[in-house]
Amino acid sequence: MLSKLKQAIIDGDEEAAKSFSEKISSEGMDPLEAINGAVIPAARAAGEKFEKGEFFVPNLLLSTDAMKAAINIFTAGMSEKSKEELGKEGTVVIATVEGDIHDIGKNIVALLLEVNGFQVHDLGRDVNSMDIVNRALDVKADIIALSSLMTTSMPSQQDVIDMLKAMKVRDRFLVMIGGGSVTEDWAEEIGADGYTETAEEAVRLAQALMKKGGTG
Repeated sequence: MLSKLKQAIIDGDEEAAKSFSEKISSEGMDPLEAINGAVIPAARAAGEKFEKGEFFVPNLLLSTDAMKAAINIFTAGMSEKSKEELGKEGTVVIATVEGDIHDIGKNIVALLLEVNGFQVHDLGRDVNSMDIVNRALDVKADIIALSSLMTTSMPSQQDVIDMLKAMKVRDRFLVMIGGGSVTEDWAEEIGADGYTETAEEAVRLAQALMKKGGTG
C-alpha cells in the first residue's frame, strides 16, 4: 500500500493519494511511518525528476497537491509525540519577500522541508520584512528562508538580514535565500548563510546548515 501511495503522489493523482492514505490510516499504521515510508520518498523522487527535466512545473504542482492531501490525512491522526518527531529537524519560517507575489517555488520548498522533518511556518507571499522577523522570533525559528523571483524585490531579502543585525539577533538565525533572480554572489553580498537554485537543494542546504550550526 505504501508503494501505491508513493506512486500516486509521484503521478500527481490527488484522489488516489487520498484513497490510499485513508486506507493506510484505517489499517492502523503509524502516521509517521507512513510519511517516512511513502510521502518523503515520493517528494524526493518528484524533486529529482524536476531537476533532471523529466518533470515540469505542472507535474510538480500536481505531485505537491497529492503530497499535501496525504499529509493532511496522516497528521490528522497523529499523536503529539509523532508531530514533534515530524518537526525534529528544525523550525523554518519561510516567505516570499515584500514586493513579490510569486510563490510556486516557495510553496514547493515549504512542502519538501515539511516532509523531510522540518516544522515549517509558511507566511505566504509579499510579506513585510518586520513580520518575517517577528514570526521567527515568536516561534524560535532555526532558519529563515526568503524567496524572491524578481530583481526589484531582492533588496527585501537584505532588509530582513539588516533588521536582524539592527535588533542584535542575527546570530539566532540561519538565513537561506533563493528565487529566480537570486545568485550566490548576491547571497554573499548580503550576508546570507546559503543560497540554492532548486527546491531539492534547499532541503539539503537546510539539513547541512542545521548540522553545521551557527551563522555564516
